[in-house]
Amino acid sequence: MSDNPEIGQNVDVNGIGTNYITAGSGTPLILIHGSGPGVTAYANWRGVIPDFSQHFHCYAPDTLGFGYTDFPDDIDGFSMDRWVAHLIGFMDALGIAKAHFIGNSYGGALTLALATRHPDRVGGIVLMGSAGRAEFQMTQGLQEVWGYEPSLDNMRELMRTFAHDPSLVKEEIVRSRYEASIRPGAHEKYSSLFPGPRQRWLTELSTSDDKLSAMPHPTLIVHGREDVIVPVERSIRFNEVIPNSELHVFGNCGHWTQIEMRERFVELVIPFLKRIAL
Repeated sequence: MSDNPEIGQNVDVNGIGTNYITAGSGTPLILIHGSGPGVTAYANWRGVIPDFSQHFHCYAPDTLGFGYTDFPDDIDGFSMDRWVAHLIGFMDALGIAKAHFIGNSYGGALTLALATRHPDRVGGIVLMGSAGRAEFQMTQGLQEVWGYEPSLDNMRELMRTFAHDPSLVKEEIVRSRYEASIRPGAHEKYSSLFPGPRQRWLTELSTSDDKLSAMPHPTLIVHGREDVIVPVERSIRFNEVIPNSELHVFGNCGHWTQIEMRERFVELVIPFLKRIAL
């Protein structure tokens, strides 16, 4: 066993060794992280998994291209098709026929793509500061996330972009994410995920309104009002398009809802998902 808490269990997904954190029992809940430098499932979800695992069997994978999941040598750029295929393969490898999903930012876009392509594999959905719509124009905050160049100062400033309250950006978080971003080969791999011009990757992450409007899944949309990475207007539009959806906007909150508003986030999500049968 590794002493690194970011390294959990490993499952072979069609030849890709996939790292994931798991806890709890019962109804499957899959948590999909965002796309920042040095991100892992553990870093993204460690604050809420103890709460969720009291009610669900939580699975938090490092998705293809991120964290401690194998980085394939045969990839010339990434695509939503391949991200979705990897996530479905992850479910198949673990015998998960159907699950609830929580998707953060890029993870929300991936959740929506999976739900519209494989609707029978998805129960309830929680979107948190989610990307995934075609008219989303690149923000300066997202440019800084995807264009990150490794340094401790750059990581500190980037983490302050994620949080509305800068006091939440502890030096422990900064150093942990920075050290993860400079593991051998890590930055080269990260830079290959969303190379410029970057607007095209927002298009790659998008799901059409026609498909969103046909979604039957109960969907809770959560967003921080002061989010400068993915503006809150994106979630307002999701709420207008997704028929069986409800929207909760947190004031004085940026892109880190699960950290900045942890207790209220948990209080919203658990009863929402528990009332949905798989």
